[in-house]
Amino acid sequence: MVQARPTGQSAFRFILPEDVNWKPFPAFPPSARLAVLVGEPSEPGLYMVRVKVPAGVKLMPHTHPEDRIYTVISGVFYIGLGNRFDGDQVNAYPPGAVIVLPGGTPHFHWAKSGEYITQVTAIGPLGLEYLDPSDDPRRQGH
Repeated sequence: MVQARPTGQSAFRFILPEDVNWKPFPAFPPSARLAVLVGEPSEPGLYMVRVKVPAGVKLMPHTHPEDRIYTVISGVFYIGLGNRFDGDQVNAYPPGAVIVLPGGTPHFHWAKSGEYITQVTAIGPLGLEYLDPSDDPRRQGH
């Protein structure tokens, strides 16, 4: 069986929690952070990223073209499905929970009870499209 490896993944390696490199991501609210752990999300192929969202921050309704698997690393991850943000329709997932999100599914996130970190595994390229363009941080100031 042939196994495709992400770019640069032909040798054993590891990433310790203190070595995770958090950076701003243009498609996220300014206080949220993203860390690339495996692969190159902007290219075709397997990738793994972590997303850190501080308390109170919302990611408004959006979709991703790729199927995604979320693993909650810390905090409580609140996610709701649908075309409009509705805080009464979010489900809470504790650390260790795994959420499978098919590509094209409209959803939203909320750091309702404090900061959370999720790990996302998917086949790229990564895409993120807000349903309401005015919610897109990449369009702010344009």
